[in-house]
Amino acid sequence: MKRTRICELLGIEYPIIQGGMTWIANAELAAAVSNAGGLGIISPNAVMRLEDDLMANLRSQIRTAKSLTDKPFGVNLVVQIPGIEELIGVVIEEGIKVVTTAAGNPAIYTPRLKEAGITVLHLVASVRQARGAERSGVDAVIAEGFEAGGHNGFDELPTLVLVPQVVDAVSIPVVAAGGIANARGFVAALALGAEGVQMGTRFVATHECVAHQSFKDGIVAATDTGTMVTGRRLAPTRGLKNEFLAKVAELDRQGATAEELLAFIGFAPSRIGQLEGKMEEGELYCGAIAGVINEIVSAGDVVRSIVEDYSRVVTSLK
Repeated sequence: MKRTRICELLGIEYPIIQGGMTWIANAELAAAVSNAGGLGIISPNAVMRLEDDLMANLRSQIRTAKSLTDKPFGVNLVVQIPGIEELIGVVIEEGIKVVTTAAGNPAIYTPRLKEAGITVLHLVASVRQARGAERSGVDAVIAEGFEAGGHNGFDELPTLVLVPQVVDAVSIPVVAAGGIANARGFVAALALGAEGVQMGTRFVATHECVAHQSFKDGIVAATDTGTMVTGRRLAPTRGLKNEFLAKVAELDRQGATAEELLAFIGFAPSRIGQLEGKMEEGELYCGAIAGVINEIVSAGDVVRSIVEDYSRVVTSLK
């Protein structure tokens, strides 16, 4: 498999990064991805109960991952989350060397992370955001298309359109995210100019992911039209179709105010769906690529299948 600047930057064998999915990017999953040669990522609130301490939870997850792998892994930080300063402190104290950041201005915290010797990758959804991230000093950008699960960009740019424009706009490495789950998607991302991929939904449907079994089964059962986007006025979010998202969409069509929508959505609906398995009552962050995923496997096998199929897919293009 082709080595890229992402491999050198992160000290990994293959340019495959696991997404930092909120609530479910747990230490065991991250370690399994890293042990297979990719880069595993931990979410600070992985596995956490609502009453638990976020800082203690992150520290515990980091130490568990360290006990399971001696390979590089990282932490995902949402810039706008309450307690971000303290979370960064934990990351630095625990010696984490890679951080992915999202949902906020990278100029605020990138200098502090870089001063601590941490490699920073920032999630972007437009050329403007990518250029801003580069000016802020990040080491690479993750260009996420609208096919991706969870929160997406307001401009709704698909991966096929977004990635090559970002590649042309910046000099730092670009990682493609959104709509990638196998070797064909990996090769397509490289053809667009990306030097690596980030995958979330494919890694949810793995044995090591802490996501509820019902959520994993829902991904496997999903078809090409199994996801939908809601909350375009608040924050566009893609997830598996269910009663909860249908109600959000209906409220939106009826002209509900932002306050009314937020009141209905409530607090942490993604935890209810993803960790507790309440398939009709919560948000189930899931990419449009779910229709391609037809089995639950080990996270290591996800990485290995891409590596093993890479040459075959490239050869088929000749």
